[in-house]
Amino acid sequence: MEVPIQQLFLLQRVIDYIDNHITEEIDPVKLATLVGYSPYHFSRIFDKHIGYTIMDYVQKRKLQFALYDLVQGKKIIQIALDYGFETHSGFTKAFKRCFGSPPSLYKLHCPISLPQKLDLLILEQKKTGGIVMQPKIVHKQSFEIAGKTFESDIEKISYTRDAPAFWEQRIPANEAIERTLYDLLTPREHGEYCINLSDTDSRDKFTYLFAVNCDKDVRLPNELTRLKMKAATYAVFRTPLVEVEQFVPSIKGTWQYILEDWLPLSHYEVDETVYDFEYYDEHCHDWEYEKIYMEIYLPIKERMEV
Repeated sequence: MEVPIQQLFLLQRVIDYIDNHITEEIDPVKLATLVGYSPYHFSRIFDKHIGYTIMDYVQKRKLQFALYDLVQGKKIIQIALDYGFETHSGFTKAFKRCFGSPPSLYKLHCPISLPQKLDLLILEQKKTGGIVMQPKIVHKQSFEIAGKTFESDIEKISYTRDAPAFWEQRIPANEAIERTLYDLLTPREHGEYCINLSDTDSRDKFTYLFAVNCDKDVRLPNELTRLKMKAATYAVFRTPLVEVEQFVPSIKGTWQYILEDWLPLSHYEVDETVYDFEYYDEHCHDWEYEKIYMEIYLPIKERMEV
């Protein structure tokens, strides 16, 4: 759903205000007054178009700025106080909810620059369906997956990021491949990987792997493909929460935003020796959730200075 342009500008003013006052206490009523809305109406508009409640967004944004301070070597208690958390433990709990691990561990893979300015007009043009937050930076050890490959005659596609949400549109609906893989492989965790296996020299066809986690000792039938994923550092992006009709456009728009806006302004480049992939778990089940999302794993390394 498109955001009226005037409303978009008002929301941009709020987003910019939050960034400019990120270490201060931010009052949602003051934010509503800033753009001339009642608190109730503003709350509904913000939640609908940004994809987060006001204070959930504020807290996540504070934590993202806090990442940079971690890189700079500030003590965690000082960072907690700087961003309005009353205690070390309160900050750590919020941090773990947001990034999946405590700051003492996560700081090894923190982004090495401040969060980029969010441009709502660009996100609207890319049809992301909401704000794409700064990624988690994670290091994954090597792991194995297995699944079924699908081929199509598509030219000039070398990476998963060249054909986002491919399986959602191309894999025949009558092939219950997901159920088959879970029955055969019984992975310990729920989640599907979508990866382009095409050789970089192959420009006239596209080979896509739809896979799940697979233990090393599991024997595979001939029609399935096993793939060992190398240990790597990834920037992990979540697509905005959207209704199912917006899901595929949101994935495409998020990939576009990552490659055209986030990556050029970051201190990273793509690690071309590792597969990028899309990851879908239960949070993309529209029969369970009103709004859904998935994750994009982009392998990265620090950019080489020329």
